[in-house]
Amino acid sequence: MGVVHHSRFWEYFEMGRTELLRLGGVTYRDMEAGGILLMVVACSAKFSAPARYDDLLVLTTRVEEVGRVKIEHGYELKRKADGALVARGKTTLGCISAEGKIIPLPPSITGTGT
Repeated sequence: MGVVHHSRFWEYFEMGRTELLRLGGVTYRDMEAGGILLMVVACSAKFSAPARYDDLLVLTTRVEEVGRVKIEHGYELKRKADGALVARGKTTLGCISAEGKIIPLPPSITGTGT
């Protein structure tokens, strides 16, 4: 059909989260190596216009809320050529240990430490 399947948007949103962490000086790989994992506990999206094969897309990712054990991100995906809104999304991630136990977010993510 030449249209990006809706399931791909979650991959774009994950890339946005990963790069936002990296801009803050944290890599997800280092977090995992330290036994800290972030798992998606809720997600939602609204699709407004199709993205088509070979469209250049611009993703804006922002932190909307930070709690003791969770972080919420918001996303806005637009077509670069005309600025049309393609999709908006939101995810909530919970912080867990490698053993699957709920743990506090590390200070490097919450902004309360280095």
